[in-house]
Formats: sequence, structure tokens, C-alpha cells
Amino acid sequence: MSETKNDIAWERIFKKYRILEKIKKNGAFEITSGQINEFREARLMTKFDHRKNLPKIFEENNFSILPITRGSYLIAQFKAYHRLEEKETEIIKIPFPTYIESIDYENITSEAAALNCAYVSGILADFIEDEEMVPTVTGRMSSDAFCFYINTYSGSKFKVNVTNAQIEIDGGYEGLGTFSLIEAKNSLSDDFIIRQIYYPYRLWHDKINKKVKPIFMTYSNGIFTFYEYEFQDPEDYNSLTLVKQKKYSIEETEIGLDDIIEIYKRTKIINEPEVPFPQADSFERIINLCELLNESELTRDEITTNYDFDSRQTNYYTDAARYLGLVHKRKEGREVIFSLTEEGEKLFKLKYKPRQLKFVELILSHKVFREVFELCLKNGKMPDKHEVVKIMRYSNLYKIESEKTFYRRAQTIMSWIKWILELTRL
Repeated sequence: MSETKNDIAWERIFKKYRILEKIKKNGAFEITSGQINEFREARLMTKFDHRKNLPKIFEENNFSILPITRGSYLIAQFKAYHRLEEKETEIIKIPFPTYIESIDYENITSEAAALNCAYVSGILADFIEDEEMVPTVTGRMSSDAFCFYINTYSGSKFKVNVTNAQIEIDGGYEGLGTFSLIEAKNSLSDDFIIRQIYYPYRLWHDKINKKVKPIFMTYSNGIFTFYEYEFQDPEDYNSLTLVKQKKYSIEETEIGLDDIIEIYKRTKIINEPEVPFPQADSFERIINLCELLNESELTRDEITTNYDFDSRQTNYYTDAARYLGLVHKRKEGREVIFSLTEEGEKLFKLKYKPRQLKFVELILSHKVFREVFELCLKNGKMPDKHEVVKIMRYSNLYKIESEKTFYRRAQTIMSWIKWILELTRL
């Protein structure tokens, strides 16, 4: 896997300050922004929202980094991340107020816009279940002083003291009996760093008498997903438990099997592109990657560093989007840059239902996907991998040679067809 700029800079920092040796001796290492800035801007070197964003030297040693003051951090074998719970949840349809003209709910391109949309539509009120709820706090602020215990990979707990570290709150909403703090993301992920909801929680838990609700929200492809957590012990960083999860949509999401069959019948097969055949099982993540590129073009390093992809996945998922004709790849100097194609830009101007059906059309325009889909319709179930590989062998796929590669790519075909069929159940 290729190294990111963060990988290279952190290797140099660890070497200069003998961090591995000092953590082995003391259990943790405190580092300042000034020390980090000698190698690369600290702001870019310390923001690891997901475990996959961690530099190689952190990943290899089970290290994480937490801010403890305005300009210093602690590195240790902290269990700093929480895996998002995956639950089959019915999507609740919420109508958008007809009198609101200043928010385009069909074109949400930022976390702030997603939160505003969730508030004015009544989604937040439904999820939080508190009367007279209004937005009260947002933005950057100081954490004040507090201490907490965090689990480590050695099995022990480590005490951390925080004094005036910088925190950021995407949205704070106060009602008659609760104060809800929301961390909002417009990217999909497998996990998140608990600090993003824990530090704001500790600040306001110690300031007000009302119940403080830490909430994590994601918005992608027209769907709002909310997770409400509770810290069973306010001084225990890892004591969070899921209280509830719900999904919402403002746009019409109902798609019938007849809609998909109509697309299947009218779609023509195209020649296979000279792009690596996809190995990217989550079609939702492909859509989300394209959403991010719809906001701005991104370098390979930016995708790997800022979103829940490791460098191998960045290659796989950008290649999958290129395979569908949605993403363009170019090189400028030593940087590899990705942007939406004209086809991709047109697609993201569509409303939810026609956009999903366009994705279906793009998938089924490839012979191998079409034939696997036909087998599903004929037999009422997904064919096994052996059957899929048989179809792959005579479909003129680009540069698939080894047996293992055929079977790995077969999993992607099955996953994408499953995504198509599950559109009818949303």
C-alpha cells in the first residue's frame, strides 16, 4: 500500500522523539502542536475520525491520539473508537415544510445543511422526543477541565486529564428536559472516534442540570441515520451504549421491482472498460464517495486521510466508480486527483428515485452483472459464487487472471445485485 503524507511525517516524528521507546516505558507520550508542526501541519496530522485514518505506525502499534489541551496531545494504546451498530431499520418518511424556500432538501452538500434540513422538517423533533426543542449552541469552544478513564489494548484503564482542549459541536438542541449534542457526518463509515461525542458531553454534562444526549448522525444518498448514545459512567470514555437508532428520508424512496425490471429491459450492454474490474462490496460507499466528489475534487491522499478508507480501499472504490463512468482520474505532478465525470455530475442532479434507477442502469449495462441479475429473477435467489465465476469467465473482463481474483470479484458482483434488489424494500 502507498504511504500517505501523514504516514511519512509520523514515522519521522516517532524516530526523532523516540516515541515507541517512551510509550513502552511510561504508557503514553505527550506531544505538542509545535513539535508536530516541524514536520507537517498539526491540524492535518491529528484528525483521525476513523480507525482506518490512523497512520501506519499508529495502526501497527494499536496507538491512538487524543487532545488534552489547546496545543498538546497524548499518544497511547487507547481504545478510542466505537464501531457503528448495523441494524435493519425501516426508513421513516417525513414531509418537508412547503413554506421553506431557503433550503434545497434535494441538494444537501454539507453537514450543516443536513442538520438544518433535519431540524426544519421535524426529523430531529421526532428522534429526540422533547417538546419545544430549539438550536442553541454550535461551533468551536473550550472543553474546560475534566478527567476520564479510557480502556487500553493491554487490558488496563488509563487516566487522562483534559484542560481547555478545543472541541467542536455541529449542533446543540435544547428542549424542556434534554440537551442533545449532535456530531454530523456526510460520509459513511464503519466507526467513529468516541472523543467527538464524549468531550462535548463532558463539557455540558458538568454545566447544566438537564439530561445530555450524545447523538451521532450520518447523511448520505437522501437518508438521515441517527444513533443516540448514553455514557453509563460519565467518567468512563468507553461506557457508551446505544439507546436507539432510526433512519429518515424526506424524498420519495419507494421503488418497486417493476421499476427495476423496466430499467433492465431497456438497458443495452456496453463494452467492458479498460479499468480494473470492481472489488468494492459496499455500493452505498461508492455512492457516498461520488457525493463527496460532487462537492469538490479530491486527491488520493485526501480520500484516504479524511474518510473511512485505507489506501487499498481508496484504490478499489475509486476504480469501481471509474468502472461505472462516474469518476475521472488524472495526475498532476505526483498527485493523483479524482473528480466526477459529466455523467456523474448529471446523475447527482437527479432526485432520489431516478438517481437510484440510474445507478441500476449503469450496473446492468455490464454483461456479467446483467446475467447474474437474470439468474436471480429466474431462480428467485442469488446464484452461488461458482455460478457467478462461470459467467465472469466468458464476459471479457479486464485483467482478471488468477482464480483467487475471480472469486474476490464475484463477491462484488453479488453485493451490487443484492443492493439493487434491496432498493425495493426501502
